[in-house]
Amino acid sequence: MKVLLNTLYVTHPDAYVKLERETLCVLIDREKHLQVPLHHLGGLVLFDHVMVSPALMERCMEDGRSLVWLDRSGRFRARMEGPVSGNVLLRQTQYRIVDDAERCLELARLFIAGKLRNSRQLLLRAARESTEETERATLVQAAKVLAYQLRKLPKAKDLDQVRGMEGDGARRYFEQLERVIKPQMRNSFPFDARNRRPPRDRFNALLSFLYALVLNDCRSALETVGLDPQAGFFHCLRPGRPALALDLQEEFRAPMADRLAVTLVNRGQIKPVHFTEFGSGAVLLNEEGRKLVITAYQERKQRTLMHPLLEQSVPIGLLPYIQARLLARHLRGDLDEYVPYLQR
Repeated sequence: MKVLLNTLYVTHPDAYVKLERETLCVLIDREKHLQVPLHHLGGLVLFDHVMVSPALMERCMEDGRSLVWLDRSGRFRARMEGPVSGNVLLRQTQYRIVDDAERCLELARLFIAGKLRNSRQLLLRAARESTEETERATLVQAAKVLAYQLRKLPKAKDLDQVRGMEGDGARRYFEQLERVIKPQMRNSFPFDARNRRPPRDRFNALLSFLYALVLNDCRSALETVGLDPQAGFFHCLRPGRPALALDLQEEFRAPMADRLAVTLVNRGQIKPVHFTEFGSGAVLLNEEGRKLVITAYQERKQRTLMHPLLEQSVPIGLLPYIQARLLARHLRGDLDEYVPYLQR
């Protein structure tokens, strides 16, 4: 399981990654900048125009090691992997449930319950740490609204109602997210609403990049346990869309991405110099910024916490894998109900 934590991210656009006996080498301008034993890596994520040798591609396919290409903003471009593994009967069950409206509704409620609950926890934590009475009261009130949405969620009669509650909860959450940022950092990182494709301010650029990293981990976790990341229960099915990975990601947006983004800003680790602003209005992390965020993300994945259901200490990076495993057990009938990840 620990191999899932060892993902190599190559961000330099002129890098060339090749195989050298049993090690992976990263060359930039024909100079070796990194060499790591291949068996230490569970996957590679390559940004922009990073090139890979055919020998390394072939070896990764043989070993079941995935290669993922993202553009410089973190959006998915391509994925290469070997033969599909996993129990075909599990996927067959998954596809049957995708066509069962009641089962989809049941699972959608749980994914979004996890999202709303974890978002609420982030706001309540910020309220406890706030030194400004008015902002504290506003954050607490927003948390109460999310609690109200949680109570309404089991009464949702169809997926459209669940999507409406999720959308309203997300809007109210993002309306308050700037208050989680320290006052002295707000001029450099203003945030009044979520925007993307492309992000139009620094904090949105940071969120979009982190969401892409979390989504890739969710997709890998689902494939590891034998589920099809394309066949989801909450997000609409579209060609090329990893709907189930997006479903699973909902639980981890606040604890794995939003919280890290706020920490990087509040501690002054990420700065305006780490972003590039384009004439079109788009704002993206530059290469130095991407490296900084990836390093922080990998370090956070190594930290451990107590899993509320398993009641044991696990690395944060394994949380998507654990939830994917619980979901697979539920679909097989080994668990009566899927329990979303709930941040304490």
